[in-house]
Amino acid sequence: MVDYTPPRCPGKISWPELVGARGEDAVATIEKERIGTTAYIVPDGAVVTQNYSCTRVWVWVNADGIVKSVPKVG
Repeated sequence: MVDYTPPRCPGKISWPELVGARGEDAVATIEKERIGTTAYIVPDGAVVTQNYSCTRVWVWVNADGIVKSVPKVG
């Protein structure tokens, strides 16, 4: 097994204050605060790529579209 340490990404990298917010609102906030980053709404249980990117944030939402975990760069 290879030990992997993700690269350091400058700027804000997580948004704990968005847990409980609407997914669409979270995406708008993240993309406003971190220019050049794309935030994606992902339904709970979905499969996403595991490669690390400093320009991507997964916004995990429940069935009601509410953010269920802290969105983070990656």
